[in-house]
Amino acid sequence: MKTHFAKICFLFLVMASVAGVAQIKIYGKVSFKGKGIKDINVTLKNTYDGATTDEQGNYSFETSEKGSQTLIFSHPKYVEVEESITIGNENIEKNTTLKESISEIDAVVITAGAIEASDKKRATAILSPIDIYTTAGADGQISSALNYLPGVQKVGESEGLFIRGGSGTESKIFMDGSLVNNYFSNSVPGIAGRDRFNTSLFKGNIFSSGGYSALYGQALSGVLILESVDLPETSSYDFGVSPIFISGSFQKLTQNKNASFGTSLSYFNMGLMQKIFNYNTDFVTAPQGFGGDFNFRIKNKKGGFLKYYGSFDHNKMAVQNESLEAEFDFSKVNLNSANTSHNLSFRQKFGKYLLNVGTSYSYNTTDMGFSTIESNVESPANSMKKDDNYVNFKTVLERKINKISAVRGGFEVNNASEKTDFGNFSKLYRDLISSAFAETDLGFSNNLSAKLGLRAEHSSYLGETNIAPRLALAYRLSPKWTSSLAYGIFYQNPESKYLNSPASLSFQKAEHYIFQLQRNSEGRSLRLEAFYKDYKNLVKTEGNQEFQTAISNSGKGHGKGLELFWRDKKTIRNIDYWLSYSYLDSKRDYLNYPFSLKPNFASEHTLSAVAKKFVTDWKTGFNLSYTYSKGRPYYDIVSQNGDNIIRHEGRLKDYNALNFSLNYLPNLGEKDSKAFTVLVLSISNILGNKNVYGNNFSNDGLRSSAVLPPVNTFVFVGAFISFGVDKTNEAINNNL
Repeated sequence: MKTHFAKICFLFLVMASVAGVAQIKIYGKVSFKGKGIKDINVTLKNTYDGATTDEQGNYSFETSEKGSQTLIFSHPKYVEVEESITIGNENIEKNTTLKESISEIDAVVITAGAIEASDKKRATAILSPIDIYTTAGADGQISSALNYLPGVQKVGESEGLFIRGGSGTESKIFMDGSLVNNYFSNSVPGIAGRDRFNTSLFKGNIFSSGGYSALYGQALSGVLILESVDLPETSSYDFGVSPIFISGSFQKLTQNKNASFGTSLSYFNMGLMQKIFNYNTDFVTAPQGFGGDFNFRIKNKKGGFLKYYGSFDHNKMAVQNESLEAEFDFSKVNLNSANTSHNLSFRQKFGKYLLNVGTSYSYNTTDMGFSTIESNVESPANSMKKDDNYVNFKTVLERKINKISAVRGGFEVNNASEKTDFGNFSKLYRDLISSAFAETDLGFSNNLSAKLGLRAEHSSYLGETNIAPRLALAYRLSPKWTSSLAYGIFYQNPESKYLNSPASLSFQKAEHYIFQLQRNSEGRSLRLEAFYKDYKNLVKTEGNQEFQTAISNSGKGHGKGLELFWRDKKTIRNIDYWLSYSYLDSKRDYLNYPFSLKPNFASEHTLSAVAKKFVTDWKTGFNLSYTYSKGRPYYDIVSQNGDNIIRHEGRLKDYNALNFSLNYLPNLGEKDSKAFTVLVLSISNILGNKNVYGNNFSNDGLRSSAVLPPVNTFVFVGAFISFGVDKTNEAINNNL
C-alpha cells in the first residue's frame, strides 16, 4: 500500500514539475509601419510551439523548452525575421517589426498613359494578338484595333495613330526597341494606308498614349512598342485565300528547338471587289500589289536571342474624281511605290546585366502623278517622286538592383535622308538625330514605385540639343485599386514635308500630365484617366493646303480630357466585352491656322463597344464592334495678301459604324487533324451609314466635295489553313 502511495506521489510531483515548466509564456506584438498585423506565424525554431497574430498583431503561446532558442516570424508578404531568446523561469515579451517582402509579381505597376499586353503577370494586359484578330472592324491590323481603345481618334482618311488631339505624325512605332519608319503602306490623299506588318509577328505590345519611357523619343503624343515572337512552338505551313488576296508562308523550327527561319509571299488585288460593291472611290487602277518577308531567330546556349526580320512590297493604284475646277472634267492621281525594311536585334544576359542591341533600315520610293482630264484627253502628269532612306541604331544596358528596381541607359542614332522632286521643285533633306538616355525603376515597396528618366537629343538639321525629363509614380490604394501619375517633356523635329525653304526652326515641344485610377479583379478591369497636354513651339506655315512651307515655331496648343475603359470577361457567361469612352478638348494654333482652332482630326466625344462570344458546339466565334464619334470640324483655309483666312468652316456629321465578323473552325475537336482551318466572314459598317471624313474645296472656294471612305459597307470572306500546328486549344482558350 505504501509502495502504491509512493508511486502516486512521485507521478504527481512529475506532473506538477512538467506543468510548472509549461507555464512559461512567450508573447508580444508584430508590427509593420507602426501598426499591428494579423496572420503572422510565430514559432520556436525546430519545435511545434507557436501561435498566429490576431487582428491587432498580438500573439502568445506557452512552451516547455529551455535555454537559448530562436523565435521565427514569417509570412509570404513580409521578410522572415529570426530573434534569439533565452527561456528561463520567467515569461518573455518579444515585440518585433517586419519589413515588406518585395515581389516582382506583387509589386504595383506604373500604368499612367500605358496599355500593356506583353506580360501576362501584369493586370494591365489589354489587347493580345488574338484580341486584335477577333475585333470586328479591325481587319487584323494592330493600328485599327487601337481605335477601339481610349485616347485614339478614328481618322479614316489618313494613316497613323491620332492620340489625344495629336496628329498622326506625332506617334511613333518601335519593333524590338528599334524605330520603324514607314510602318504604313503608301497611299493617295484621302485614302489611309494599311499596316505593313503582320500581327502574328508579335507576341505583345505596349501602347502609350502619353508619359512614355525615356528610352523613346521624337513623338509628341505617344508610342506603340511591338515585341516580336522569339521562337515558334513548331514548324508550320500556312495558306490564305480570299477574293482580295492569296498568301502562303512557312516557319521551320530546328530539331534542337534553338533556331528557326521562315518566309512568306502574298499578292492582293481589289479589282473584283470594286466590281461587286458600289464604291465611292473611282479606282481607274484598283489597289494591287505583292510582297514578302523573311525571318530567322537564333537562341544561344546562354539564353540570348538574335532575331532578324526583312520585308518588301510593291503596290500601285490610280484614282479619278470629278474635278472641282471648272476648266476640267476630272482630276486623277496615280501611285506607284515600293518599300523594303529590315530589323535586326540581339539581347543577352551577362550576369546581372541585360544587353539589348537593335538596328533597322527602311527604304521607300514613291512616284505619284497628278493629271487632269478634259474631253477624254488626259494632260501630262505632274510627277512627285520621293526616295527615303532611314537607318536606326539603338543599344540599351539594364541592371537589376533588386526584384523590382532597375537602372538602364543607352544611346540611339536615327539617320534620315529624303530626296523629293516635284516639277521644278527639288530638295534633299538630311538629319542625324543622336540621343542618350538613362532611366531607373525604383520599387520602394509592393505598394509604391517610381520611374525616373532623362533623355537628351541633338538634331544635325536644327543644330540644337534638347533635354527631356520623365517622371512616373504608382501607388496601390487597396488590393484591387491602384493609382498612377506621370509627367514628362517630349520633343519632336518639324515634319520634313514642310521644310521647303530656309527658316530658323527648333524642336516642337509637348508637356504631359496624366493621372490614372485602375481597378483589377479576376476577369474585370476598369481604367479612369485624366490628361493634359501643353504644346509649345509648333510649326507655323504659309501656302495653300497642298503645299505648305514652315516659317517659324510660334505655334501652340493644348489637349485635355477624360477617358474610361471597362473590360469584363466574367459577368456574362462566355462573353468577353469592353467599353471605351474618350472626352477631348483640344485647340491648336499651328500650320496655316489663322488662330487657335479645334484640329480637324479631333473629335470631342468618342465611344466604342466590342463584344465576343465563342460557341463551342457550333465551332464558331461571333464578334461585334461599334464606334461613335462626334463630327469633327473642317476648314477651308487660304492665304490672301500674306494672311491666312478661313474661307469656309463647319462640322462633319457624326461618325457611326457597326461591324460584325465570325470565325468558323471546321476542324475543331477532331483528333489527329493534319490541317487546321479558319473560315472568316467580316462585314464593316453593316448598317451602311454614309460616313464623311472631310471636305475638299476648289481654288476659288465656289465648289466642294466630300471626302468619303472608298466604300460604305465592305464584306470580306477568306480561308486560312495551317498545316503542322493544331490551334484548337489556342482557339478555345482565347475565345476566337
